Amino acid sequence: MQITQSELTNLQGTLTLVVEPADYQEAVNKEIRTIRQKANIPGFRPGMVPAGLVKKMYGKGVLADVLNKTVGEALQKHIQDNNLNILGEPLPNKETPAIDLDNQDTFTFCFDFAVAPEFDAKPTDKDELTEFQIEVSEQMVDNQVQSYAARFGDYVDVDDVQDGDVLRGLLTEQKENGIVKENAVMHPGYMKDADQAALFKGTKKGDIVTFNPMKAYQSEVEVSSMLSISKDEAKDLTSDFTFEIQHITRHTDAKINAELFNKIYGDNDIKDEADFRNHIKAEITQNVAEDAKYKFGLDAKALILSKLDGVQFPNDFLKRWVLETNEKTTPEELEKDFDKMIEELKWHLAKEQLMAEYKVDVQKEDVEAYAKEVARMQFMQYGMMHVEDEYLNAFAQDILKKEDQLRGIVERVAENKIYDAIKAVSTVKTQSISHEDFGKLFS
Repeated sequence: MQITQSELTNLQGTLTLVVEPADYQEAVNKEIRTIRQKANIPGFRPGMVPAGLVKKMYGKGVLADVLNKTVGEALQKHIQDNNLNILGEPLPNKETPAIDLDNQDTFTFCFDFAVAPEFDAKPTDKDELTEFQIEVSEQMVDNQVQSYAARFGDYVDVDDVQDGDVLRGLLTEQKENGIVKENAVMHPGYMKDADQAALFKGTKKGDIVTFNPMKAYQSEVEVSSMLSISKDEAKDLTSDFTFEIQHITRHTDAKINAELFNKIYGDNDIKDEADFRNHIKAEITQNVAEDAKYKFGLDAKALILSKLDGVQFPNDFLKRWVLETNEKTTPEELEKDFDKMIEELKWHLAKEQLMAEYKVDVQKEDVEAYAKEVARMQFMQYGMMHVEDEYLNAFAQDILKKEDQLRGIVERVAENKIYDAIKAVSTVKTQSISHEDFGKLFS
């Protein structure tokens, strides 16, 4: 097979492949023989169909399939042998000569391709980065103590109404044959009209309050839910209602004692409130360290991408490739998202270069450890602070069974290793910062 590569112009070129009978005939004959052995044609016993008949019936399709496979393999081999850093995939050249499978035995295929630009993304000791150390204040500890106390608190029945209470009772529309809703649930604290909400202040169990639901909540969704009617019916509702207060429920924070410690940490031998606060401070310290690591990664990525400023890409080819390989993408959508696509491509190419430079290798153990950490963070969101390793490992394995999540975790592990490598070769200064000021860095 003859393969000719044109000179690159603006990172683009053309590959011309001339395929002769010697390149495909043996594969065609082999496939014809296979079909002949399996063909079930009336009038012929299996395996006894004449080769000429099989070739007449199936030869053109077999030839097309073999040519397609032969050309594809030749393209990949040429790309690998010549170390071409291809962007996307080669695309058929629109000036490729027409193919006549009936009358040709030598075929010419032309493909346009584009390669990645040359660049050097590697950092040096002249590059400066900041590693933030976020201060953990007593106020942060206080806030977390309060959060735990609220999360593990209880709901109790009370006799008088205060802010935040939930009321249940009888709702009655003040008109003939109006709506009557038993055991209706009321949240005065959600009312948007202050005057309507004020009607419930100072009331107690057994009181009857007259109010206007739509005026109070100003929401068809809230009113339809409260009265068990449709949103359209709620939209047209103008009546006043009476609400007979039959139950008042109030949330009370848990007491800071051994019972709370055990709910949060299990049997962890926390002696007193001071020990409890120390545990919380250690948790916050760990979490803000992860936040600081995330910020360092963002800055490291920005540093690397800055080294690709001004690097030109074969934009015309890339746009053509996106449109030809993604039928649902419109030219308008592509133009809107193209700059972002180029930034993502820059980062992808930079990562490949840095992974090769620093010999970054993602092992199975790395992926499982990261998945376990993801599992731990998900449990924490539901207030489960200390989950046994047995359950964390099982949950992590479930995460890794999902292909998109596995791919994302592998990519994240690789990026973290790249950031560690960047940290090792660049100049890193340490800066102490309050949690509040650290948050402003993202605004």
